[in-house]
Amino acid sequence: MSDFEGLTALVTGGASGIGRATAGLLARRGAKVAVLDLDPSPVGDPLTGYAADVTDDASVRAAVAAAVHDLGGLDVLVNNAGIGAQGTVETNSDAEWHHVFDVNVFGMVRTARACLPHLRASAHAAIVNTCSIAATAGLPQRALYSATKGAVYSLTLAMAADHVREGIRVNCVNPGTVDTPWVGRLLDAADDPAAERAALEARQPTGRLVTADEVAAAVAHLASPLSAATTGTALAVDGGMQGLRTRPAGR
Repeated sequence: MSDFEGLTALVTGGASGIGRATAGLLARRGAKVAVLDLDPSPVGDPLTGYAADVTDDASVRAAVAAAVHDLGGLDVLVNNAGIGAQGTVETNSDAEWHHVFDVNVFGMVRTARACLPHLRASAHAAIVNTCSIAATAGLPQRALYSATKGAVYSLTLAMAADHVREGIRVNCVNPGTVDTPWVGRLLDAADDPAAERAALEARQPTGRLVTADEVAAAVAHLASPLSAATTGTALAVDGGMQGLRTRPAGR
């Protein structure tokens, strides 16, 4: 498939996990792709890496300017950089609340703000934000993380309304639990990693974790010019976790 032929894309948090899978897929489908990451060194051809800290406006603006210059323009922004957090509202300090919001929400704001002037010049402009099923389903021990993703969901809708007349589509993907390095670290830290993995798999009706490649495919669908009529949409990639209420096996 070559629906991104001649287009350019920028992916934040693109050196690993969902971001890396997305950047690679967009490149295979014809796009020229720049990756922004704290450490872009793992990124190799055909991707181009740029160091950026999404909590620092000057860093974001400099990296976006360099990437857009090298790409020759910008058609697609994938706002993917983010971090996790565990616990109830009692668990995390004020400093951690500020930090996770700074990365997960304000980081998207900073990046979009730097990219919008360039996206306005595109005939196929699209922004895809990485949200989460945590925005729409109550998950235990994820109060802070869920709050940030709820903000991302609302931000996506507001941005879609603000920029639709400018020809810029804005959507988000809502992954379930994805088999990423971050989830791997959580499992490694558990008292019983095998039991914890089984529990995470069991809460998704498909009985397994989502893969980064599956989320990347959903991002590409939303970003593609073939989806030109789709904006203000949240696409769940969660193994049925949000919408299905299945019976236990054998019942």
